[in-house]
Amino acid sequence: MDADPIYATTGLVDVLLARAGEQAPDPTTISVSVTPAADLPDVDLSGDVPVFTHFYVPTAGNSVNFVFGVDLGTPVGQTQGRFVSHPEGRLEPAQSDDFHEVLFVAVPPWDRDSIATFDRDSTRRDLQLLDVEPPEEVFEA
Repeated sequence: MDADPIYATTGLVDVLLARAGEQAPDPTTISVSVTPAADLPDVDLSGDVPVFTHFYVPTAGNSVNFVFGVDLGTPVGQTQGRFVSHPEGRLEPAQSDDFHEVLFVAVPPWDRDSIATFDRDSTRRDLQLLDVEPPEEVFEA
């Protein structure tokens, strides 16, 4: 039985790829989160299907992160995925990658053909891009 595809917005994937290109030759790691399909306009998916729509900038709280290993830029328990870039060109998970439910891996030339998705056990999953705008994220103080 084939696993369900991973859904993401084209905007999210384009931003992640651009960021990876800007950071090269250094690798980058970015936390990504989902929005239920029911909360997205004009999406023909079951309402509870997760669609990756948002990312969290990894530089927030960097000095604390380097000292204590605490990522203050990412809300606790709110990311279901991780984006990693492999500037050396290996389009597969590496043992050093920080695994989540879903792992996005990208390599040069940082275009839509150079990104792949994997589940927690490193099995490649089909990536389906949706050309929709996610709802604005509201941060509570």
